[in-house]
Amino acid sequence: MQTAHLDRFVIDRLPVAEMLPEFRFDRPEFQYPRRMNAGAELIDRAIAAGWGSRTAIVFPGGGWNYNELARASSRAAAVLVEDYGLRPGARVLLRGQNGPMLCALWLAILKIGAIAVVTMPLLRSREIALILGKASVDLSLCEENLLDELIVAMEGKGGGTATYSRDGRSSGADIERQMKQKPDHFTVIGTWSTDPALLAFTSGTTGDPKATVHFHRDVLAIANAFPRSILQTRADDLFLCSAPMAFTFGLGGHLVFPLRYGAASVLLPGCTPDELLDAMVEYRPTVLMTAPTAYRVMTRRAARENLLHIRHYVSAGEHLPAPTLGDWEAATGQGIINGLGSTEMLHIFLSSPLSEARPGGTGKVIPGYVATVVDEDCHPVRPGEIGRLAVKGPTGCRYLDDPRQANYVNRGWNITGDACQVDEDGCFWFHSRTDDMIVSAGYNISGFEVEEALLRHPAVQECAVIGAPDAARGHIVKAFLVLKPDAAASPELAREIQDFVKHDIAPFKYPRAIEYLDSLPRNPSGKVQRFLLRQRETAA
Repeated sequence: MQTAHLDRFVIDRLPVAEMLPEFRFDRPEFQYPRRMNAGAELIDRAIAAGWGSRTAIVFPGGGWNYNELARASSRAAAVLVEDYGLRPGARVLLRGQNGPMLCALWLAILKIGAIAVVTMPLLRSREIALILGKASVDLSLCEENLLDELIVAMEGKGGGTATYSRDGRSSGADIERQMKQKPDHFTVIGTWSTDPALLAFTSGTTGDPKATVHFHRDVLAIANAFPRSILQTRADDLFLCSAPMAFTFGLGGHLVFPLRYGAASVLLPGCTPDELLDAMVEYRPTVLMTAPTAYRVMTRRAARENLLHIRHYVSAGEHLPAPTLGDWEAATGQGIINGLGSTEMLHIFLSSPLSEARPGGTGKVIPGYVATVVDEDCHPVRPGEIGRLAVKGPTGCRYLDDPRQANYVNRGWNITGDACQVDEDGCFWFHSRTDDMIVSAGYNISGFEVEEALLRHPAVQECAVIGAPDAARGHIVKAFLVLKPDAAASPELAREIQDFVKHDIAPFKYPRAIEYLDSLPRNPSGKVQRFLLRQRETAA
């Protein structure tokens, strides 16, 4: 493997060739030169194209144009090389909330040929320590006010630490102080397009997080896929995304997608659904990207706001329930673009524009990718049959030194862990995560189908459905419900909801047990952690 990496830690821990998926580059937009640096492609290319005076990022209290972002990234790159001695292939951990310096540092890491490891600001020391060890991090760049957990995590581990401020205005932070002595231009490292650029950690919903390796070409591939084919991104677009940049959904929406097209993004350090809706009104974005949960919470207030400036609503991270979509359309007059992606694939690979979308459907394969539904032996099933989703395209799964690679890749296909069916027209319909499929008394029951039925009941705000152990049936369907503010929990309401589900879907699928919760357990990206509910039921 040809590489510019002098530090071969990641290169030497990639899966062997026979364990890799098949990569496809059969469309012109996915043809990349052998030598290419994604950091330079995203920001330096923008300056060369004459976009320097365009707004690149907007944040509370200010904004940067492309020139300002380019200068900050070049100065930071010089700091990383000259002051910290980082070599191509080094792993650099980023710990911070969404903000301009996080963007500049991410670009700087790619420019010097190092590997960016962006982490959630909400992670605690134990979780950070796992990432530090797995990635063998050489340097950690941390927002000033988030140091405590990192310091604990680094006890007994190598690698240095440097601080920065979110908006780049701190006089005491290490990186900003050192940047003042550096020039505005940096000669980027001539990486190969197949050199690793990112280590993205999975959210750990099915076990210890896995480190997924993505190349420089992969970063550009996601920009040439979903935003090009589905969003038809324009230079006058303004993106607003609720996800942290540590999640690849957020990395695309905050940075990679807008920079590739000369557009801009709004960077919020964190936001509740109410704060997200405030930002939708204040900043007037044209593209909103968030999870189904946020749409559910925002629906009632969204009906009272003027949101006509938003031309695309995007949902990903979890399946978009048909009731959530219907309520949003009724409230705003606009639909939501559904998308399915994964950290292993880097971003969304199944979606459809609203003109082709079907309520409840996930969508068709984005141009550049191919997908099918297969059985346990990786043989395609007939249209309409439920099986395992299998995908190929310009991106794919590469776990860093992890035997679970064999679980994700089979015969060249990426087996995503989603149970789906595909119809005669090529539209894919999500049923559940394969580990969320409930087998009860011999019946296969999709937990997400039951959740959709529950959400159609007027008292249910949120819900999560799992299979709870049962001596007679193996497992039963159990529902955890968060009620709307005007609903009161009671055994009578539980029976009413059970009867409602029996009449809405096949009666054998109804939840035989219901438990009320104040809130559902979620990871920092907003995904419901059903595995925690399953663990609790198993222990009980």
